Amino acid sequence: MTEVLTKVVVNCADGTSEIVPLSPAEIAQRETDRLAWEAQEAERLALEAAKAEAQASAVAKLEALGLTAEEIAALKN
Repeated sequence: MTEVLTKVVVNCADGTSEIVPLSPAEIAQRETDRLAWEAQEAERLALEAAKAEAQASAVAKLEALGLTAEEIAALKN
């Protein structure tokens, strides 16, 4: 069984609404939008991971220099 993608069309003038199937162009746009979001989300997650890795590296280097956890926390604020 194939899923039929639909949308709700509302007529504000008379208050009626109807559910209609998406056109092939709308389905293609939906897929394009989904792929763009996935790429953007992957980039955001990668940047977030890189930032966390850099912070952990900085803390390790500060600890190696002899700073205490309290001193390191003070630098973060």
